[in-house]
Amino acid sequence: MPFLFQVNDPAANNTRRSFLRGTTVAALSTGAVLLLAGRGADAAGSKADVASDVGILNVALGLEHEGINAYTLGAKSGLLQKPVLDIALKFQDDHKAHRDLLIATIHKLGGQAVEERTLDAYAKALNAGQLKSQEDVLRLALGLELGATNAYLGVIPAFKDHSFAKVAARLAADEVAHWAVLNNALGLPLPKAMTFGA
Repeated sequence: MPFLFQVNDPAANNTRRSFLRGTTVAALSTGAVLLLAGRGADAAGSKADVASDVGILNVALGLEHEGINAYTLGAKSGLLQKPVLDIALKFQDDHKAHRDLLIATIHKLGGQAVEERTLDAYAKALNAGQLKSQEDVLRLALGLELGATNAYLGVIPAFKDHSFAKVAARLAADEVAHWAVLNNALGLPLPKAMTFGA
């Protein structure tokens, strides 16, 4: 449940996908990928696209900030029952781990991490006032988790070295795990084969 946008808002649902697909992702330097993969020593010689990498990583960080705040909004809404609330907070912790990884990588590249906005700013941007029931929140989250999964999976083919692709695969795994739990909570049928990454 990374973001609480309206499911019928194609621009909102495609935000992460747009960031992670196409030439923008391909522009990440080997250095940034190595840093994300925990191989800082190997990354030291790759500095050609540092400014570009920091910008791209800050877009991802901004999205993680937004996701974390969306969970806060969902938790404070009073719409989530206790077991669902516990799961949502666990998912929020996952996104905090993503955030921390991105911040550390930006700092290793010598960049300045984008600041988190106020909760009120996220509430307005996410149109959180439109959420009226637990099912509303879960359905929104389900569509957004699928979009996030597909976004991270879209990065994998951009890497020549399988160790670089591992980072994107790990993030996608978190997203698909969230999606599966939400899908089950809504009582929806299992997805068709090849649903993810399409």
